[in-house]
Amino acid sequence: MTSLLTAIGLRATNPLNSPIPNFGPAFLGFHFLWAYGVLSSRTLKQWYGIDHQVSPREDLAKYGEAAVRDGKITRKQLDMLKRNDAAHANSVENYSLLVGSLLFASYAGVPAQIINAAGFSYTIARLVYGGVYIFVGTPKWAWIRGLVWWWGNVSCLALLYQAGRRLSA
Repeated sequence: MTSLLTAIGLRATNPLNSPIPNFGPAFLGFHFLWAYGVLSSRTLKQWYGIDHQVSPREDLAKYGEAAVRDGKITRKQLDMLKRNDAAHANSVENYSLLVGSLLFASYAGVPAQIINAAGFSYTIARLVYGGVYIFVGTPKWAWIRGLVWWWGNVSCLALLYQAGRRLSA
């Protein structure tokens, strides 16, 4: 546990005096699977029986209202499916920021401890973001989504800042 805390930047020194690995590639792999796999709206649409292989991007627009009318799903479930679709799209869009920030930071020689801490921070933010986006359907709590969206982005922007400082030095 101690080496994990050190590797993700939550401890200042490595008690084993071994080099701290850069987990950037692992973060990229995880977030690719998260964005394109776990948050894929196809899974829930298949679960509720409204997935159509012929035009899957139009499932909700073409068949969502009909599924509610026919009693296959409820309005609340359709709304959740729409939010899942949006969470998936946002995660795919946001993936490029993560890729760029991790690559620039690694190339610029930003210490692995900083890269890992930012990657871990981004991961927590995106996990919370996905959960809030999909499962929170009330305006009272939906504002949290924007807050954690910025939290994840600031993690990446901090890496870009660190990379810029090192590349300019």
